[in-house]
Amino acid sequence: MAFCEIRDLHKSYDMDGKRIEVLRGLDLVIHEGEMLSLTGASGTGKSTFLHVLGTLDNPTAGTIRFHGVEVSSMDEAQLAEFRNRTIGFVFQSHHLLPEFSALENVMMPALIQRLTRGESARRARELLEAVGLGERAEHKPGELSGGEQQRVALARALVLHPKLLLADEPTGNLDPETGEGVHQVLKDLNRRLGIAAVVVTHNDRLAQAMPRKLQIVDGRVVELTGAKSAPTPAS
Repeated sequence: MAFCEIRDLHKSYDMDGKRIEVLRGLDLVIHEGEMLSLTGASGTGKSTFLHVLGTLDNPTAGTIRFHGVEVSSMDEAQLAEFRNRTIGFVFQSHHLLPEFSALENVMMPALIQRLTRGESARRARELLEAVGLGERAEHKPGELSGGEQQRVALARALVLHPKLLLADEPTGNLDPETGEGVHQVLKDLNRRLGIAAVVVTHNDRLAQAMPRKLQIVDGRVVELTGAKSAPTPAS
């Protein structure tokens, strides 16, 4: 089933009196529970696309529909509620709060959404177990390795049970072995929870392991050879 439909998406910026076009008529359909890799040369718009898809930035033109609902029709309050309920983010920098434990860091989004402390802790412990950190729940970020910190960030992104996970170079700052471990956790959680995921990566080996492989070229998405075909092809 089509979960997200992106049509004729444009994003441009004015810089020093010049108009810089980053996304140029990008089309893409993402299906429920689908895991995609997104590659492309530096500066081609991968992170820009994730920010627009995640409703952190507005497109210059085009439409993004989730289950048929156009997100640009929402006001700021509705958009914030939709984003918190539907989308989880993982970035190259994990942005954990150093004064709080791993458990407290994962609980934070749930507490902000006014879930009870008990429910927030239950979800956080369950996810820390899922990423292999159940025994490290009370440790602060400074007591964890880089890979462990990134797994905490991944658990935090999932604590509100989003339908879509957007990961921007989640293994970029990690050594190959640790990065492979985080990538495997992503795949396991995708399979277990049925969450759609778009993962931006420069790591060709990790990208090739994804069921569907995309690349941004000239501001548009193209489907790579050997990728799983979608009912509506990317263009």
